[in-house]
Amino acid sequence: MDLRFTDDEIAFRREVRDFLRASVPAAIRAKMIEGRKIDRDELTAWTRTLHARGWAVPHWPVEWGGTGWDPIRRMIFRDEIQSFPAPETLSFGTAMVGPVIYTFGSQAQKQRFLPRIADLTDWWCQGFSEPGAGSDLASLKTRAVRDGDHWVVNGQKAWTTLGQHADWIFVLARTDPKAKPQEGISFLLVDMKSPGVTLVPTRTIDGGWEINEVFFDDVRVPAENLVGEENKGWDYAKFLLTNERNGQARVGISKARLKRIRELADFPPDGAVAPLRNPAFRRRLVELEVEMRALEMTQLRVIAAERGDGKPDPASSILKIRGSELMQASSELLMDVMGPAAAIAHGDDGDDGVDWTRGGAATYFNLRKLSIYGGSNEIQRSIIAKAILGL
Repeated sequence: MDLRFTDDEIAFRREVRDFLRASVPAAIRAKMIEGRKIDRDELTAWTRTLHARGWAVPHWPVEWGGTGWDPIRRMIFRDEIQSFPAPETLSFGTAMVGPVIYTFGSQAQKQRFLPRIADLTDWWCQGFSEPGAGSDLASLKTRAVRDGDHWVVNGQKAWTTLGQHADWIFVLARTDPKAKPQEGISFLLVDMKSPGVTLVPTRTIDGGWEINEVFFDDVRVPAENLVGEENKGWDYAKFLLTNERNGQARVGISKARLKRIRELADFPPDGAVAPLRNPAFRRRLVELEVEMRALEMTQLRVIAAERGDGKPDPASSILKIRGSELMQASSELLMDVMGPAAAIAHGDDGDDGVDWTRGGAATYFNLRKLSIYGGSNEIQRSIIAKAILGL
């Protein structure tokens, strides 16, 4: 298997880099480098810049705004976005519910929702996990009962990321309580402004507001907002989660973080002894750089083996595990380089307008979640054992 990039692919990478240099606002790039969150207006403006170029949803079918790029070009594009760094589009819309709608939804759903996802007119969030249904998602308790032309939804969702901004939420709800757990679930599209929807913020360890609980009390959802077939929601959820895991390798983000670690370790901002002079530190850094390269090669192999049949690829579990572990390890090393300054939430900008030590601890603690969300790494290992190793 030849994993080298062709001349055309190298030229495409240069084209993406040139576009990013010319188009990403300096303030947004500074936030990305510092690990700070961009706000809704900034992400909306950037998404529309991508949309105007035709690059907001490159992985979608061409008829709905896709580029027609092959998997390698899509990987290069994602890698460059993450490495620059620039914001990625809102994954809940472009990488999760969007592909579910264009694959399993009705024509009316496609026409109604897909254009508004592509340009971020509608902000989506995910309603899967519950207080008692995380890794064991099939045990979810949220119910949807058919009442004429509506579904009546009751229940609770947890860990709803960025739900405070959302216009819509895609929800897994139990529609046949008598069926086996995986066979009685349906996939519903719910307007967050519907009567009976209540959102309660959950503060994270860094004091931020990123996740929420969402409660549904007799929420009436139009019947046409059921995606695909009744009681087939588990199949659609597996399709969605596979797409999510494919994107969790985050090779570009790890590249950018390791590059910054090497820079800081060679020229520490406070004039201290450079950590790169320490053999133990150099060994840790080089080990992570080798692991990052190995992950990149694994990602290329997974892409090269794509079947194109829309079925879940168990190899995505490998990318999820190694990607999350590398992200966590690199954030720990970055915090070590920063030392006590990593605890600073805000500080004076450096000569280049960027405070390189801002928020290191907050990033480290926030990324502890990576080995849990999107399907815990323990669950992913079970998938690998069964689906790949045949154990």
